[in-house]
Amino acid sequence: MKAAPSCPQCAMENTYPDGTLYVCADCGHEWPANLGADVGEEPAGNVVKDANGNVLSDGDSVVLIKDLRVKGSSITLKMGTKVKSIRIVGGDHEIDCKTDAGSFMLKACFLKKV
Repeated sequence: MKAAPSCPQCAMENTYPDGTLYVCADCGHEWPANLGADVGEEPAGNVVKDANGNVLSDGDSVVLIKDLRVKGSSITLKMGTKVKSIRIVGGDHEIDCKTDAGSFMLKACFLKKV
């Protein structure tokens, strides 16, 4: 019998198959069983694209396509602001970056690759 792979999210080995999915009993993460052997590879559905559909990757430079007001602050990130050396992270706000105004998490739909 083939052993279940370790969890790609928390790296724990307490996983089990459940139909067409693997489930981690520790963190509750579920992933397709056909990705079990390719844990190191990023699934095709997690590709981050900018407003024009260009694929973004770590280290890219981007430009804001609209003014963005920062919640809980009086800061507004202006359209046309260039951001260098972005990092791709998981979650709702896919881009982690630093600007002159500080560090921010941005959504890729408000960015254009340079």
